[in-house]
Amino acid sequence: MNYAIIAAGEGSRLAQEGVAKPKPLVELQGEPMIGRLINIMLRCNAQSISIIVNEHMTEVRQYLENLELPVPLNLVVKTTPSSMHSLWHLSRVIPRGKFCLTTVDTIFKEPDFKGYIEAFEHDTEHDGMWAVTPFVDDEKPLWVDVDEQMNITAFRDQSWEGAQYVSGGVYAMTDKAFSVLDQCIEQGISRMRNFQRALVDAGHRLQAYSIDKIVDVDHADDIATAEAFLAS
Repeated sequence: MNYAIIAAGEGSRLAQEGVAKPKPLVELQGEPMIGRLINIMLRCNAQSISIIVNEHMTEVRQYLENLELPVPLNLVVKTTPSSMHSLWHLSRVIPRGKFCLTTVDTIFKEPDFKGYIEAFEHDTEHDGMWAVTPFVDDEKPLWVDVDEQMNITAFRDQSWEGAQYVSGGVYAMTDKAFSVLDQCIEQGISRMRNFQRALVDAGHRLQAYSIDKIVDVDHADDIATAEAFLAS
């Protein structure tokens, strides 16, 4: 499996709340968040890892450039206006075929992630598999509508009666998605959630994979929450 990490955000909220380190280098259980993700990916049969960081994250860039990995590390240094644009730049270096993308501040337990990756590796019917969760942690969650077979039918900004899942910020897909991504860029569309909607509109078969709990690290107090979650 090829992997990709979006770590191009400014981390401004953490900085405003007194966290000195850039978000990707914030430690959880003694390990930088981005290093933790890389190590989990390596243990989940990584063939390559592609990462985008913004041009101001010199510490993060140096950290990544000093790593010695057993697989290719494709590092993109680019400041982008949205995660969707970050993915577009990554799409130029991600090897063809299946890959899994996550944002750097998405925190999950390794066994849950491993089960998810194995499910997508063995799947032959879908163009993508989205990690979803019934645990709502995001300030502006993206709600995921599914049918009885957990096929994704829509992405919605608002909840509704009977809504069960929100996006977990982890996306497994194939390079077929890149043509839709190119169209979004050409049309001036922004935001990752709008790219996801475009995939559904284009007829891509996306399945939801439920993970009980996924948390984000957006604020300083989220660090302790994430530590407690991983230790539980």
